[in-house]
Amino acid sequence: MRNFCKIGFFVILLSLVQSFTSSAQTATTKYKCMIQMTNYMGEGAYIVVSVVDAKGAYDKTLYVLGADKKWYKSLKEWHKAYSKKPSNISAITGASAAGGDRSVIVFEIENSKLNANYKLRFESAVEDKPYYVKDLEVPLTTEGLSAKSEGTGYIRYVRFSTN
Repeated sequence: MRNFCKIGFFVILLSLVQSFTSSAQTATTKYKCMIQMTNYMGEGAYIVVSVVDAKGAYDKTLYVLGADKKWYKSLKEWHKAYSKKPSNISAITGASAAGGDRSVIVFEIENSKLNANYKLRFESAVEDKPYYVKDLEVPLTTEGLSAKSEGTGYIRYVRFSTN
């Protein structure tokens, strides 16, 4: 009976250690992101916020502004990558953003991606208007996430804060 208790204690201890190490490997930080749009005329912009690696390959979709899936193909580069590895993104979608709008979104970034040569890419498209594959790219660094970053298309700028 005494050995049985030792084995039980060991199994519990081992499961706790395994749980702790697996949660440490996937530690994330929540960021609040404020997106200020330019004063363009036209329909609401569809915007995808993605983590991309140093070569520009898509690593993860963090947020999609625009919930109607039929317009996702207008975000050409992201849609090409998303079509190869589709995932359930319904939990990370919201309304599109019109000209002059300000949107605040919250997403989680794995801590292992910070200061590790990744970027946040903001890709934008508006019906019957130009498409911007790199409306804005922000280095996924402590400095990049603390600065105001200017867009080149429909996004005027973005700012981040930890949530």
